[in-house]
Amino acid sequence: MRILVIGGTQFIGRHIVEAALAAGDEVTCFHRGRTNPGLFPEASHLIGDRDQDLSALDERAWDATIDTSAYVPRQVRALAAALGGRGGQYVHISSVSAYALTKDPGGTEDLPLAELDDPETEKVNAHTYGGLKALCERAAVEAFGGGDAEKVTIVRPTYVAGPYDHTYRFTWWVERVAQGGSVLAPGPQANPFQVIDVRDVAAFVLLLAHEWSGGAFHAVNPAPPFSFGSFLETVVATVGPAGTELVWVDSDWLAARGINSRELPLWEGTAEGRNASALDPSRANARGLVARPLAETVMQLHAAEAVSPTPSAGIGLDPDRETRLLSEWVAR
Repeated sequence: MRILVIGGTQFIGRHIVEAALAAGDEVTCFHRGRTNPGLFPEASHLIGDRDQDLSALDERAWDATIDTSAYVPRQVRALAAALGGRGGQYVHISSVSAYALTKDPGGTEDLPLAELDDPETEKVNAHTYGGLKALCERAAVEAFGGGDAEKVTIVRPTYVAGPYDHTYRFTWWVERVAQGGSVLAPGPQANPFQVIDVRDVAAFVLLLAHEWSGGAFHAVNPAPPFSFGSFLETVVATVGPAGTELVWVDSDWLAARGINSRELPLWEGTAEGRNASALDPSRANARGLVARPLAETVMQLHAAEAVSPTPSAGIGLDPDRETRLLSEWVAR
C-alpha cells in the first residue's frame, strides 16, 4: 500500500512510519526536514512546509494519507487542495480534547465537539487546542469527505505514551517513581485517567488506513472506570524500588502554592474537562484496537530511557521543591 504520512519523524508519526515499513508498505513522509532528518532512509521523503509550500505533493498519488500534524483547519483544507483527490483515504489524528466538556464518564464518539468563541483564531494554546482540533475534524469531513463523516477516518487519542515521547509528561512519572522514596501524588486520587501506548496507536491507525475504515474512533485505554491513583499505583508496582511511597496531596492546597501541570504532568486537579479521560473505547476495540497492559508500557519505557534518556523539556517537579512541599503537607 502506498501511504503518505504528513510528518512522520517525531513520536506518533515516527511510530506510524515504523509500523508501515515493517508491514511492507511504500511510505512517503512529507515534512520540513528539521526533526530527525536522517530517519527512515528506506522511505521516500518530500521536503516542504504545510503552512507555506505543498508543491512537493504535486503529481503523485497514494492509497492513504495519514495526517499527524494538523492544528488549525486551514492546514487541512490546504492539504486537501494540494492533493486534489490523489491522497486516498484520509486519516486524521485528532484528540479527545476535541470534545466539549462532558460531566459523565463513558462517553462515546457521538459526544458534542468543542466550540471556540473565535473560530477564526490560529493561536494554539491550552485554551484553544481542543476547539481547533474540533475545527480540523470538521474541515477534514468537508474537504476530504465531501461532508460525509464516514468517508474520512478520525482517531482521537488520549494521553499517548511510549519511546521518543518529546512531551515527557508520562515519562516523567515513570522516571520519578523509579527513583523511589516519597513521591508527591496530586489529588484527587479518584480522577479518571486513560493512556494509550504509541505503538498501539500506530498499529490501529495503520489498520484503519489499510481497511479504509471511516468514522471516528477513541484510541484510549483502559476502559473506565480507571483512576489517576490506579495509574500511579501501577507505576510504583512496576518500576518503584522497595519502600516507594505515594503521598497524596490535596489539589487545592497545591494550586494555592502555584503548582501547575508542567510541574506535575497529567494532573487534572478539579478541571471540568477531566471526564475526557474516561471515554468508551468499545468502538475502536471492535474495529481492531489492541491496547497492551499499562504495566508493559511503563516497563518498556523505563528500559528505553535507561538506554537513551529523553530531554525533559522543562517538565517535572524540582526535587528540592518536592521535598519542601511534602514537608509542609505532613506538618500542616
